[in-house]
Amino acid sequence: MSTHVAIIGAYGSAGSAVARQLADDPEIELTLIDDGDPGGGLCILRGCMPSKEVISAAKHRFAARRDDRLVGDLPEVDLERTVERKNEHTSSWAGHRRSSIESLAERETVELVRETATFVDDRVIEVGDRTIEPDYVVIATGSTPNVPPIDGIESVPVNTSADVLDATEFGDSAVVLGLGYIGLELAPYLSEAGGMDVTAIDILPELLPEADDGFGEELADYYREEFDMDVLLDAQASHVEETDDGGVRVTVEVDGETEVVEADQLFSFTGRKPALDRLGVENTSLSPGEEWVEDTMQAGDDERVFVVGDVNGREPILHVAKEQAATAATNIQAHREGDALTEHDSIHHHVIFSGLARLPFARVGHSADAAEEAGLDYVAVDSRAENDGVFKAKDASEGWARLVVAPDGTVLGYQGLHYHADAMAKTMQLAVEMELDVREIPDRAYHPTTPEILDALFRKATEKLAERDEATATQ
Repeated sequence: MSTHVAIIGAYGSAGSAVARQLADDPEIELTLIDDGDPGGGLCILRGCMPSKEVISAAKHRFAARRDDRLVGDLPEVDLERTVERKNEHTSSWAGHRRSSIESLAERETVELVRETATFVDDRVIEVGDRTIEPDYVVIATGSTPNVPPIDGIESVPVNTSADVLDATEFGDSAVVLGLGYIGLELAPYLSEAGGMDVTAIDILPELLPEADDGFGEELADYYREEFDMDVLLDAQASHVEETDDGGVRVTVEVDGETEVVEADQLFSFTGRKPALDRLGVENTSLSPGEEWVEDTMQAGDDERVFVVGDVNGREPILHVAKEQAATAATNIQAHREGDALTEHDSIHHHVIFSGLARLPFARVGHSADAAEEAGLDYVAVDSRAENDGVFKAKDASEGWARLVVAPDGTVLGYQGLHYHADAMAKTMQLAVEMELDVREIPDRAYHPTTPEILDALFRKATEKLAERDEATATQ
């Protein structure tokens, strides 16, 4: 007898990954459910892909603006053309995703249903005009923008990241709430492409909370200097109201003082929340909240419900969603057979395309602080871009990198706030996940390329370990 699995949110990155893995199991019957219009997944339609597309336009202008070797009038970003090209590309990418799912549905054991799914009981789902009762359910419905519950905010127009991606015109000024991943990427876009005077507000005392001290402070200074942005940290917006001319007035508590900021438009980049509103979870035993999903990707209240991707609230990042999907698919098969289940354990691997991707931040594995908290003995070394001739030659001498290694040479982690740090994240992922010995990693990046900053880190770490070993031997 076949096992029936329903996947709600089959077009998304997590849902489609589960579907592809389970579709190859001849003993599983799949019902793929997605009511997205046109469908294609958050990352493709409203997330990482379109945001990098529009940011790239502003990046080109930024590079031209700050390079004193270039002369002539500074070009403006054609917002209509930028959005048009973004739409063309996202439409194509989403089409490929839909085609891949629709091709799965051509199999006898797979059905695709383009309707809204609503729970009416535990693992009992209304889909269109019928009700299904699968053996297992995978929830992969993604996330939606989270607008903070600030007093008065419901009475003013609030722009989210989705609005920015479609905007072909902006006002003269902006108040930005939130400088996490989304804000760090889109606030400079408002300044560079939109020509806006930006005031950014964040509740945390320093940017990049996952980084060691210093990285966030340097990035905040970069935003203030390069984008002429007013960055208010350790600040809390307490009230929002509309001005007489249709703008917005925000009352902010910062450094024990009350400030009032006025602007033409308000932007909320305060993260995302699980998309569960239409799912009818209140009709089930499921209790969404903090830690409601186990490391096996099972809902804590129902071992036959698996929750993957942004909707579980654990770590809303594409590659993590795919890893979670693989864990869920494997565990559905294991649970069916009565075998032990595996737990998802992702190595920290984050990238933020800050500074219009001219000064991106990447962290792989442990920071020095994280190693300290884990009780690990470690050695940390730094290398600044301004001390590297390659970065100077490429007119990108801002920022720095840090490498964290164990006393035996094992690479524990890397942080980079510098040009091309995003591209180096994969190399450092290999070093961390393969537990490479820093003393054995080749020190010969092609010259002149920016990965030479990694060579500098490898050399410094090797030398520091040797000094440490020598000091220990003489004690």
